[in-house]
Amino acid sequence: MKTLDVDTPTGPARVHLRPADQPRGGVALGHGAGGGVEAVDLVAATDGALDSGFSVALIEQPYRVAGKRAPAAAKRLDEAWIAVLEHLRSEQLAGLPLVVGGRSLGARVACRTIGETGGVAALCLAFPLLPPRRGERQPQSRLSELDAVKLPVLIVQGKSDRFGMPPAGRNRKVVQVRGDHSLKSDTDAVTGAVGDWLSGLRLGG
Repeated sequence: MKTLDVDTPTGPARVHLRPADQPRGGVALGHGAGGGVEAVDLVAATDGALDSGFSVALIEQPYRVAGKRAPAAAKRLDEAWIAVLEHLRSEQLAGLPLVVGGRSLGARVACRTIGETGGVAALCLAFPLLPPRRGERQPQSRLSELDAVKLPVLIVQGKSDRFGMPPAGRNRKVVQVRGDHSLKSDTDAVTGAVGDWLSGLRLGG
């Protein structure tokens, strides 16, 4: 695995690259709010992508690189993500169709910015459909972030995820696997779901 730092408007981000032999595409994945790129579902998704001929870039947001626990504001996360993907598209992943995604918070960032990053599809692990409930207020669904993506989307979701189960849609496939939001219970199922979807993805050109 090759590691490199990329400057962004909010400080350096870190990219962990796993190149495939003769790649047919690239996959860029971001981490969750409180975890890093070593999360078990990101590792499982990386295995599935490599098996399907996709190079993988696991991206650490600047707040993680700086050793902070709390994520930056959404605007800052999006700015950093866009800057990293611009670099990757011109350098390490140049010329490859790019699938963008991540786990939980990282999936939200990828969906919000897919137009700016030139992604051809979105891969979402443990998408947090509903925020944590606070008091008596009903949590507001984040389904609009998924609905805004008009390209192919895969969501791999634990059947008992406390943040809810996103619905399938016309261009959106949802694969339910055993476990909760961590997706730790059946990593083979995560690897298989990601690999199968990427293998069948029509990349055009």
